[in-house]
Amino acid sequence: MSSAELSKLVQSVVEPALLSGPRRYSRADVAQRSGVPSEVSRRLWVALGFAADPDDSALEYTEADIAAVRDFRSLDTLSTADPRRQQSVARSLGQSMARLAEWQVDLVVTEITDRLERHLADDPAADPAAAAQAATDEVLARLQALQTYAWRRHLAAALSRSMDGEGDHSGGTVRDLAVGFADMVGYTRLTRHLDPEELSQLLETFETLGTEAVTAHGGWVIKNVGDEVMFAAETAAAGADIALAIQEATRKDGTTPELRVGLAYGDVLQRFGDLYGSTVNIAARLTGVARPGTVLIDDGAAARLAGEPAFTLRHLRSVRVRGFSRLRSHVLRRNNR
Repeated sequence: MSSAELSKLVQSVVEPALLSGPRRYSRADVAQRSGVPSEVSRRLWVALGFAADPDDSALEYTEADIAAVRDFRSLDTLSTADPRRQQSVARSLGQSMARLAEWQVDLVVTEITDRLERHLADDPAADPAAAAQAATDEVLARLQALQTYAWRRHLAAALSRSMDGEGDHSGGTVRDLAVGFADMVGYTRLTRHLDPEELSQLLETFETLGTEAVTAHGGWVIKNVGDEVMFAAETAAAGADIALAIQEATRKDGTTPELRVGLAYGDVLQRFGDLYGSTVNIAARLTGVARPGTVLIDDGAAARLAGEPAFTLRHLRSVRVRGFSRLRSHVLRRNNR
């Protein structure tokens, strides 16, 4: 079997397996079987990031789609929420899953194809379609189990962090947190001289160093965006440890550019896994004005680190940055005495 034939066979098997069956229901059918009006299911469908056929009679949906609408409706917090809240939840879920799927697609196809090729090589008389189905079922089951495991562990960690916040827990929660950014210096200029493989290795190293430093000191990564990692911690001391650890790990590794790191402490709005508010903006502005290889912190973090024997602070003059006419900053260092 040629590579083209193999790819076509895998594609023909994978999609029905992912959708848990054929597309045989219209939006009207979904409404009838789920008890959810068509306009509501369509709104949720689009919020999840899927294109909605303007023709309500088009056969676009499967049994799994109907089950998903029922599951959404079964959650009281969501079923009784206003449409905007419902859409926000669906949109956040859809965006997270879309990003996950984009990087997984090559992994899934390669794993299934490799297993199929090995099976056909070991048993030339085997039915290719049956072998492709078996490989697909096994790979998807393993990957789904791993995702469920990781999700449960992360949910448990997030639950323990969120119980002290003020909010309705279905949209936004206000909490006092340390928020930081670490940014690679000269990243744009550097990328002009790197081929795709070198760039991928640089980003992999940066994300690995950042994630290890954050998690080792009790924080969590909010997001990685190219040359920058955003992190949070429950205390200013933990945030300070993370900020310094990221700098130290980068210097020790020696394969990534120097970093600028900014850290602020105060109340933030925690919404759908991201953070918002003045504290976040201050941390971002401090990152922008920090000298390469240093950590700048704001007054909020400095006040809580005062008297901490593990750190030393050097107070700087106020600076004018976008959105803040007089932003006070402090250079953070580890006390090695």
